[in-house]
Amino acid sequence: MALQWMLLGVVAGAEAVILLLLTAPLPRPLAQQVVEFVRKILQPSFAIIPFAVFQLLEVYWKNEHRINCAKDVCTTLERDRFQRSVFKSERNTLLAIAAVLLYWLIFRVTKLQQDVFQAEERKDKIVKRVKDE
Repeated sequence: MALQWMLLGVVAGAEAVILLLLTAPLPRPLAQQVVEFVRKILQPSFAIIPFAVFQLLEVYWKNEHRINCAKDVCTTLERDRFQRSVFKSERNTLLAIAAVLLYWLIFRVTKLQQDVFQAEERKDKIVKRVKDE
């Protein structure tokens, strides 16, 4: 069970690194190569979205079926266990949401940079055509 959360954490970390690489001020040829590489891995990495949604549903289900620990009913050990499970579910929820949000940001930044590169190419063609005339 912890393996799937570790996997989601690794994916979210990798997405953060990719997003930093996409937004870094790189020379134009290198930036174009990075954007092309990210475009090629976007479609296969879309699988993280259903996986994260499934993990969110699991957190929700566990939250709904968790035994509530009232002050007088529970021992201190049970109360500590209850608090740890609450913190763990909150952490896991944030992790799954972060993975989905980072994927969306990577998708949008890649699309934006691709549009910028295409606009620059069109501008260069127009400038070249005007100089030739």
